[in-house]
Amino acid sequence: MNLLKPPVKTMSKKKMLLYFVLFVLLLLCFRLIWISYRVELGQPKVTQGVMDLQKWRLDDKRTISLNGDWEFYPGIFIDPNEDKTEAALSHNSFVKVPGSWHNDKNVMDSPYGYGTYRLKVLVKDSSILYGIRIKNINTSFRLYINGELLHEMGHPTETKELNKAASIPYTAAFHTNSKEIDIMLHVSNFQASEAGGFTNSIKFGTTSAVMKEKYLSESMQLLVCFIILLHLIYSCVIYILGFRQIEIIYFAAAFICTIVCVLSDDDKLLFTWIPIDFEWSSKIMIIAYVGVCFFLTLCYKAMFETAKSKKDRLFAIICSIYCVVIAVCSLDAFIYLRYFLLFVVLVPILYVPLFALRGIVQGKDGAFLIFLSGFALSMNFTIGGIIKTSFWFDMPYYPFDLIISLICLASYWILKFFKVTYRAQTLTTKLTQADKVKDDFLANTSHELRNPLHGMINIAQNVLDESKDRLESQQKKDLKLIITVGQRMSLLLNDLIDVTLLKEKAIRLNKQGLSLQAVATGVLDMLRYLTEGKQVELVMNVPASFPRVMADENRLIQILFNLIHNAIKYTHEGEIVLDAEIKQGIAFVHVKDSGVGMDEETVQRIFQPYEQGDVGLTGSISGLGLGLSICKQLVELHGGRLEVQTKVYQGSTFTFTLALEHNEINSLMLDQGNSSFEPAISQTSNDNPMWDSSLNDEDEAWYRCEIAQENRPRVIAVDDDPINLKVISNMLPSERFNLTTVTKAEDALKKLEDGEWDLVISDVMMPNVSGFELAKKIRSKFTISELPVLLVTARTRPEDVYAGFIAGANDYVMKPISYVEFKSRVHALINLKQSVRERMLMEAAWLHAQIQPHFLFNTLNSIASLSDSDPTRMLRLLEEFGNYLRISISEKNLQRLVPLEHELDLLRSYLYIEQERFGDRLVVEWEIPDNISIWLPPLSIQTIVENAVSHGILPRSSGGTVKITFKDEPKHIDVIIQDNGIGMSKEKLDKLLDDHTYHTKGIGLKNTDRRLNQIFGQGLKIVSRSGEGTSVSFRIPKMT
Repeated sequence: MNLLKPPVKTMSKKKMLLYFVLFVLLLLCFRLIWISYRVELGQPKVTQGVMDLQKWRLDDKRTISLNGDWEFYPGIFIDPNEDKTEAALSHNSFVKVPGSWHNDKNVMDSPYGYGTYRLKVLVKDSSILYGIRIKNINTSFRLYINGELLHEMGHPTETKELNKAASIPYTAAFHTNSKEIDIMLHVSNFQASEAGGFTNSIKFGTTSAVMKEKYLSESMQLLVCFIILLHLIYSCVIYILGFRQIEIIYFAAAFICTIVCVLSDDDKLLFTWIPIDFEWSSKIMIIAYVGVCFFLTLCYKAMFETAKSKKDRLFAIICSIYCVVIAVCSLDAFIYLRYFLLFVVLVPILYVPLFALRGIVQGKDGAFLIFLSGFALSMNFTIGGIIKTSFWFDMPYYPFDLIISLICLASYWILKFFKVTYRAQTLTTKLTQADKVKDDFLANTSHELRNPLHGMINIAQNVLDESKDRLESQQKKDLKLIITVGQRMSLLLNDLIDVTLLKEKAIRLNKQGLSLQAVATGVLDMLRYLTEGKQVELVMNVPASFPRVMADENRLIQILFNLIHNAIKYTHEGEIVLDAEIKQGIAFVHVKDSGVGMDEETVQRIFQPYEQGDVGLTGSISGLGLGLSICKQLVELHGGRLEVQTKVYQGSTFTFTLALEHNEINSLMLDQGNSSFEPAISQTSNDNPMWDSSLNDEDEAWYRCEIAQENRPRVIAVDDDPINLKVISNMLPSERFNLTTVTKAEDALKKLEDGEWDLVISDVMMPNVSGFELAKKIRSKFTISELPVLLVTARTRPEDVYAGFIAGANDYVMKPISYVEFKSRVHALINLKQSVRERMLMEAAWLHAQIQPHFLFNTLNSIASLSDSDPTRMLRLLEEFGNYLRISISEKNLQRLVPLEHELDLLRSYLYIEQERFGDRLVVEWEIPDNISIWLPPLSIQTIVENAVSHGILPRSSGGTVKITFKDEPKHIDVIIQDNGIGMSKEKLDKLLDDHTYHTKGIGLKNTDRRLNQIFGQGLKIVSRSGEGTSVSFRIPKMT
């Protein structure tokens, strides 16, 4: 394959490093030169509300930043035409500008509120035309110069209800008749939570200097927008000319969002051109920044042709949800939600350079240019953000990082465009040939499979018909399953054959006059079984009197079958309507559904072969994606057209046209204007009740009896239909059950982390995450006995029930549900869970009760030896030994949870005995905070400590140290037991808590791990290295 060779040789790593260093120096030099040129040090400061410029020379080049201690009157608007009143003087204080007025808590303790800023500027020349520039004040102000109102931005008031926020830079020129200029601002803020008052310096100087600074900042922003616009234009041109890769779309979207960002931030030029209120101007800016981060991340990754990962989908979902929430939330909520933007911005800052760096290591073309572009972009985000959010100094908009980044991108695209264009030319012929080979292969394969498949179907059908009386029920079901699967496969093979025939224009139609209503009714009956388990209603609105159409009967059935089957597949609830109408002598047939709908991108490709809908919307992949493509081509063969109208989550309407029979056309022409059709509606939805509520008196008495509040079983019910959840709530009364209902499987998984649960009841057919998938996720964490799962399903086929058990379900009930059956199955599964819980408690108590004989003998020997040498120690040891035996056989060990003091009492006695036996070989360190109060499973800490002493410390001749630590965190307590004993190898550590391996050693740890996992949702965490010791920890949530 004669591919285009790289225009230049691949650079060595050393040369890349050298260029990168030079590139960084270039960026820093540009930044430093810009700062040194625009920021002048040594300017005077405001002192006690006075700026003295009498000794300062004001020219037409530089402005003065009015930074320093302004006079501030919190909670009062002073009349500029009146002298200071006593009330005003009592409120007098000084605040730093720029900065929030609540930085000094003695002035104001909240960024929200209002007040008056005042400054006296002393100048030496009163004849100069002065200028003032206010870039940003949170969030509205009135500006007075020498007592005259110069401008009002928004509408500052004393109450939030009347306040109108606005945040657009303002520049003005004014004359003064004296050498003392009185600047007063009435400022109110009830929107911005981070700061109230001045967030940027106010610029002062001659009108020429102020306007120059304004025009420089705005011109830099317009320059960047112009450069980005050029990139956007040539990207669109390249895409139109045929270079149709997804990264072009990503770049175009990123360029658009970047232009919006530039124009909506800093000088906010966009909102000076288009008046938009404060709330939406802020939201537009945040959404634009999210769009920049999202699309830049996607396009940088797409450059390296890497498949989308779960992280990409997660980032897309987060960005989409964040933008939607920002758009619909109130202003009060938006104030806090916008801080999440910092986390979104971190993704391109960290992700893009690192990903490009990996491309460099892998030797991918253009990776170095992408790395430089991403690094410049990250520099722009990072340094620019630091300067903007800090109050170090103010400077006009800095454009060069972004411009350099775009130059690197342009270089990359110029190289890649010519390279890909050349490759496309050389590969076109080979791809055309390969496509022909593929079509021939599919056609030949379909023909070869067709005969044996039909033979299998016929044999199975013959056995089912001829041996019906001799077959067992399961054998009949298996044969029916074979026939059903075979018929579905036959449809797929027919589609493959039709695709080839349509390409070769080998299909011939046998057109005749047909009753559309009759054909449609038959197709609906064929597909009725597919709506089982869904709240979907099939409605046929084609009247019996509808005119006959000219069509090939088999092909019309195929068209309707594929369209309705597609609608059922993408509709979870609602109705699917088959309708028809006459327009200008042509039949328009509509298949309407209320399903997930499609976006524009999907609409553009669904009529292409082997294309399917958005998996993110449907939650599944099925078929080959040939149905709609075949429909479109068959309709066009009939002389009609197939179109779709759709919106995401608002359903779709597929419409195709057919010619009417000639006699019908003549009849319509005679009766035009008088014809009307009364639709004969046929509903195929299941009218059977979902729940059978029959229950005899004896069962009702058992089921309604009350039990203790703390002993009620905790049950989660999951169903996307709130009505079904209400029925389940009635069937599981609060006197007996602690029921929690959720409508999404994702919410159920989050709830499982909240303590111990006894049963999960889940519907099978749910959008996004089905009941099967939920059961699989539960089984990844809990065994089949630790948390039972009961599935509710409307599908009675063996393969569906089998799939439920394979996913991890304990049992299932069919719709419509019998009250007695449902109650019995719930009761049985809860009894199973409680029996397992009791068994584990008994197992833990039994394990501890099996005190090893040599421990007893050694302890008694220690007591006997101390009787002669140290009676006092003997009595203490005897007391602790008695305490150890008493607690070991205590009935509290059979409880689910015990107070910490009970566990520590046993632990202290055990450790005292062991220290008396082994002396200096065993050192115990405690780290327990004061006033700690938690409940935990009995014998949990003691089991871990005993294991650390027996198997960690004592096998070492020199002994060691056991450290018991309790870390008090805000929401939980971390319990950590560490030893510096012999440790464990990785192989032994992997087997220690493995339920599939059994050995007597470590069974106590397994039991403790399972009990912790059941009660708190997480078990033991063990870290160990051979010869270095072991650390075992677990987490106890605090009681609320």
